[in-house]
Amino acid sequence: MLQSHDHRRPLQKPLLQKPNLKDEVRFLQSWFQNPLKTGAVAPSSPALAKMMASYLDPKMDGPVIELGPGTGPVTKALLQRGFAPERLFLIEYNPEFCALLRLRYPGVTVINGDAYQLGKTLKDRLPGKAVGTVSSLPLFTMPESERHRMVNEAFDLSHSGMPFVQFTYAVVSPVPLLPGAIEGERSPRVWRNIPPARVWAYRRP
Repeated sequence: MLQSHDHRRPLQKPLLQKPNLKDEVRFLQSWFQNPLKTGAVAPSSPALAKMMASYLDPKMDGPVIELGPGTGPVTKALLQRGFAPERLFLIEYNPEFCALLRLRYPGVTVINGDAYQLGKTLKDRLPGKAVGTVSSLPLFTMPESERHRMVNEAFDLSHSGMPFVQFTYAVVSPVPLLPGAIEGERSPRVWRNIPPARVWAYRRP
């Protein structure tokens, strides 16, 4: 008689197919195709992403808005900080990045749309006031008036006093400050990023 060799091995989950291209190559391709929509030529480093996520408190009730997530390094940092996937609402212009984000982060809401039209893109999508916004958008490509408008739209969608968090490679603030209307604080420079960057957290008094 043939013996049965049932080792009772646990069933393995099917492996998700890995992207064919590295994230750095994806960013470069996206930047060459549309440099005004892609703010960086490489994904944010874990150190920079962690710095950005640190300005939002997962103990507060409400969703998180992320603008221009790309391949998701800041999304990952927000999840590691303690935000549940269903609390994250991502707006990404690049359809390929949207597909990648949905694959990598199940449960996160990924919206293929224009983050510069924040109020229109998120209309009726948020379950309540947000605990803040994190942005990796190339703000310097937009007129100052458009930057102020977008940041104020984010404030309107958030609890009072909640931050709009933006990283930059520049020395100056990517959102010009308006005393009494838009105030900001900047982080130390994050050297473990290519190129080195810093984070600005804006608030409306």
